[in-house]
Amino acid sequence: MKRNNPTTPSRRHMTSPDFSSLSDIKPLKNKLISLQSHGGRNNRGRITVRHQGGGVKKLYRIIDFKQNKIGVPGKVEALEYDPYRTAFIMRVVYKDGDRRYHLAPDGIKVGAQIIAGENASLVPGNRAALKSIPVGYSVFNVELNPGKGGQIIRSAGSSAMVLAQEDGYTHIKMPSGEVRKILWGNMASLGQVSNLDNKLVVLGKAGRVRHMGVRPTVRGSVMNPVDHPYGGGEGRQPRGTKRPKTIWGKVTGGRKTRKKQKWSNSLIVSRRVKKKRK
Repeated sequence: MKRNNPTTPSRRHMTSPDFSSLSDIKPLKNKLISLQSHGGRNNRGRITVRHQGGGVKKLYRIIDFKQNKIGVPGKVEALEYDPYRTAFIMRVVYKDGDRRYHLAPDGIKVGAQIIAGENASLVPGNRAALKSIPVGYSVFNVELNPGKGGQIIRSAGSSAMVLAQEDGYTHIKMPSGEVRKILWGNMASLGQVSNLDNKLVVLGKAGRVRHMGVRPTVRGSVMNPVDHPYGGGEGRQPRGTKRPKTIWGKVTGGRKTRKKQKWSNSLIVSRRVKKKRK
């Protein structure tokens, strides 16, 4: 974690990840695309997601979440920063000359060898079927559907633990604490996602949040009654409504949003443990 000299009040507590381990190299041109920024607006120009807009220009890196070059060894050519995600990425050159971007596991170095396959060796960066991974190992970038590529456990510092192998399913413990069954033929990468210090980042000032494309949020309690259920009153007032509500008057904050008949309910072995309020 990098800290700044307190030259201004905002820089006194500001922190940022340490990028010294990344390679000083330009990204692959054929893996860059420009994504249009919509500022939270739909096809009619109406704001459907609030507090989005602005931000610095950035190019999207095409990441290979499938890693479907089974049995072809690859070498880590460079470690790079990705502006669209919290984790670092690694540039891999395969034996056949193909170059691709993958999520970088924690602790991997430039020059390391990786491979994907049913029975790949159990080292960080390799990708194997869940049934081939022993109990107690950490995994990330896990498939939910065969051949679709990794869909879960992809953010910085996250990992899941293999708990059991049973009846064609692998039981894994998610970062939230939930235990879930996944088909044991699905692929997963070994290790933990890189950039563990991302959760310790202190942005320090409002301008840095705006650079990320986040627009200001106004508290409902300081609005007028016409604008929010919490609005109005002289000075600081309680919210004046029994249950917490959104700006549109919908009940929130504790209301369950998951569908009761969702097909994947049967795959959840145990729910996550809710944090107790202090």
